[in-house]
Amino acid sequence: MGLWQIDTETLARSRFVLSPFAETFASLKLLHAGTGAHPGEETWLRAHLPGYRARLAADPVAALLVQAALGTSWIADFFCPTSCVGEGFEETVARVRAAGAGEARANLRVSLRGPLPAALERDDLPERATALLTYVWEETVRPHWERRRRVLEADVVARTARVGQGGWAALLDELRPWTRWLGENRFQVNRHAYPLREVAAGAQLLFMPVTTGAGWVSWEGQERYAIVYPCLGVLSEDHDRRPVPAGLGPLIGSARAGLLALLGTPMSTTQLVAVTGQVLGSVGRHLRVLLDAGLVERRRAGRSVLYVRTAAGEVLMKASGARTDDREPESRIHY
Repeated sequence: MGLWQIDTETLARSRFVLSPFAETFASLKLLHAGTGAHPGEETWLRAHLPGYRARLAADPVAALLVQAALGTSWIADFFCPTSCVGEGFEETVARVRAAGAGEARANLRVSLRGPLPAALERDDLPERATALLTYVWEETVRPHWERRRRVLEADVVARTARVGQGGWAALLDELRPWTRWLGENRFQVNRHAYPLREVAAGAQLLFMPVTTGAGWVSWEGQERYAIVYPCLGVLSEDHDRRPVPAGLGPLIGSARAGLLALLGTPMSTTQLVAVTGQVLGSVGRHLRVLLDAGLVERRRAGRSVLYVRTAAGEVLMKASGARTDDREPESRIHY
């Protein structure tokens, strides 16, 4: 298993970061897999997979490149640099473009665990990788980035609350299926047999949520390390496309029905604001109506107040024909 040695000071200084590049790379991985983990991903794939496949069909070198770069257990380093704090997509992808041709080929041999196909023995691989990543960003991520950003911000709120409730060990145990805090400053980051890597004192340790079911770890030299993880299942689905039950909207109002649909899993007002895009005052007023009607209840978790459907709320949702199982889908994580 892959282990990182992390001292407590580095862990205490770690932070959550929203990365447009990480979201784009996660979307590329989902397009490459071609199968979604939940209805939201399947809807997204139906919209974008035909265009992506058409692009690769028109550029067989790019098709071979992405296949090689994603590999079987290791992503080619040049293809997926670690984002910096506050860095936009264009700034991160510029580092893909700046990679040397020899470096790119060497990275691909590592991810393939063997020689390159003859078609990839060329010098323009960084430019082709940049073009493909830019296509995924411009066509599939950027038009919806503001909504995705709200979902990612909501996940950060939930994870931060988890640290307050159970400490860093509880958070690290839940980020991905194979992450575990093992004690004695040891953090298991994946299930692969890589040697222990010591995170240098003073290095940046970044946690980056993405909205698809993908995840990976990366680092830049000794100064920056990142754990990219899938955000909570209840947040990762495409709520803009989750329909409000037809009979429920006219009964209690579409905005309140939308909130009730989200509250199969406890969420704070901050999370609800982030996911729905409604203003705080509006969310608060709708929650008060739902509370007074006995459809939701409040629970305190550390410093946070969370809202969740009551038994009466569940009955109302089921009677309206809505799906009430909001459990997190099983992830399809390979790295």
